[in-house]
Amino acid sequence: MTGFGFTEEQVQRYARHIILPGIGGAGQKALLNAKVLCIGAGGLGSPIAMYLAAAGVGTVGILDFDRVDLSNLQRQIVHGTKDVGRPKVESAAETLRDINPGIEVVTYDTLLGSDNAFGILEPWDIVIDGTDNFPVRYLVNDATQILGKPLVYGSIYQFEGQATVFMPGQEAPCYRCLFPQPPPPGTVPSCAEGGVFGVLPGIVGCIQATEAIKLITGLGEPLIGKLLIFDALVMEFTTVKIRWDADCPVCGKEPTVTELIDYDMFCGIPSRTQEGDTA
Repeated sequence: MTGFGFTEEQVQRYARHIILPGIGGAGQKALLNAKVLCIGAGGLGSPIAMYLAAAGVGTVGILDFDRVDLSNLQRQIVHGTKDVGRPKVESAAETLRDINPGIEVVTYDTLLGSDNAFGILEPWDIVIDGTDNFPVRYLVNDATQILGKPLVYGSIYQFEGQATVFMPGQEAPCYRCLFPQPPPPGTVPSCAEGGVFGVLPGIVGCIQATEAIKLITGLGEPLIGKLLIFDALVMEFTTVKIRWDADCPVCGKEPTVTELIDYDMFCGIPSRTQEGDTA
C-alpha cells in the first residue's frame, strides 16, 4: 500500500497518472472515488466510457435503452460484431470491465424521462451527455441544473462537433442559454438520416472525457462558458464564448422551470419509443 492507499496493482496500472504533474497520487485517488454517468452508449458514449474506465474513474454509469445494430459499428467502438442484437449497456459494460476490472460499472437499460431522471441522476458526481436527441438534451440539462450536477455536453453532425461544460450555480450558461428553443421538428437530421464521419464522435467524446477528468482532478481550465467547435474537414478547432442569460428559465436569476416537463412535447416530436438515443 502507498500513502494514498493504492494497492500494488493500482500503482502499476495508474503509474503514468501518478507521476504526472497536476494529477499525482491525490488526483488519481479523486478519480478512484468519483462517480460519472454517461447518458448514451453510442458514438460519443463509447470513447467517453472507455477512457473514464481506463483512467480509473471508480464508478462509471451507462444509460441507454437501445440494442447494438450492425450500422453502429462504424463509430461505436465500445461494441463489436459479436454484440449485434445485445443491449448496448450490456455490451458496453463487458468492454469496460475488461479494460479495468477494478472499477464498478452501473447500467441503466432504460429510456430516460421526466419520471425517472431525478432518481437516476441524483447519485452521480458528473453527468456526461452523449445523446443524439433534443428532448433528452433539454431533459438532462434541466435535471442537472436543478440537482446542481456538472454536465459535460457534446454533439456531432456529419463532419462537425462541439463540446462544453455546463456548471450550475456559478452564473455560468446552461444548454438553454446556448439553445433557448429546440429546432423545428425535422430540420436537424439524426445520424441515421444525415450520416456521420466515423471518427468524429471519437474525437468529441475524448474531449468530453477530458473535461470530466479535469473537473474531478481540478486540473486545468474547464470549458465553462466556452463552446469548443471542431471541423474535421479543415482540422480546425474554434472556441466561442457562451453568454449566461440572466433571464434563462432554468439557470437565470429567477428560474421558472423548477420541475421537469414533457420534453417530447416541448421539442414538438412524437414520444420516444422506438428511436435510439445515441449518436
